[in-house]
Amino acid sequence: MAASWQHKGQTLVVRGLIGLALALPYRWRVPLFGWVVARLVAPVAGWPARIRANLALAWPDLPAAEVDRLCRAVPDSVGRTVIEIFSGPEFIARAAATPPVGDGVAALEAAHAAGRPVVLVTGHFGNYDASRAALIARGYRVGALYMPMTNPEFNRIYEAAIGRIGQPIFPRGAKGLGALVRHLRSGGMVGMLVDHNMDHGAPLRFFGVAAKTALSAAELALKYDALLVPTYGVRRADGLGFDIVVETPIPPGTPEAMTQALNDSLEALVRRHPDQWFWVQRRWTGGAGRAGEAVGQPPAPPAQEGLLPP
Repeated sequence: MAASWQHKGQTLVVRGLIGLALALPYRWRVPLFGWVVARLVAPVAGWPARIRANLALAWPDLPAAEVDRLCRAVPDSVGRTVIEIFSGPEFIARAAATPPVGDGVAALEAAHAAGRPVVLVTGHFGNYDASRAALIARGYRVGALYMPMTNPEFNRIYEAAIGRIGQPIFPRGAKGLGALVRHLRSGGMVGMLVDHNMDHGAPLRFFGVAAKTALSAAELALKYDALLVPTYGVRRADGLGFDIVVETPIPPGTPEAMTQALNDSLEALVRRHPDQWFWVQRRWTGGAGRAGEAVGQPPAPPAQEGLLPP
């Protein structure tokens, strides 16, 4: 009962903040919500300390001034992502404003034309739903795998928000997995996140540190002869628009090798835009250690997708 009332209270607060923000024009709404999360939410949630700990582990030679900057810039990016996801058509219009770019665009277009399934993989970077929104706007059949949240009150409004960006969406579980597989086998595309720490994942490298990583995206691609394509919604300097980047498909191999290539792809992008990755995640919890030191684990189920990092 206490947990239920706590969930209701949290949901009322979040819905209130989102509702107030949505009353503002988009060009003010997004930076304001980023400011609120960076200046008010992040300190209370202890995010700066978590960001510093992650950077000390994964990027220890980063200058102190840059670490200080990221302690503000990263929560700002998180806040922008949250309100963008709840902004529906306005967010979709921003994401779809420019054509996708990158060495994998031609391969993605060819797969779409041929009806070949595609597993699109991204991370908690920029806005992780921007690629899905942009591709759906161009006629691609892109579904999304997501983890229902532990707060059932907020989960309902989150499902509605991601559902407005595009359909179908697949909840974690047997029913959702079955629908996801049918979507792939029909020649559809599905979006997944690769950068959650998974207790039973494979200990692969991320920033030279062992990070337990789900192999599910690669395993699905191999089983259903789907392309495995890294894609990202890179936030532009104006803080409102995006470059939709589609990289070269990952060549078939072992699930471990393919997933390591996904980690390497994300790491390279984070090194270029460190403020756009969610350094507030517990990415290395339970798997921290220099790469190669961790003992192998069985493959994990697909990574959890959520609105805010756990």
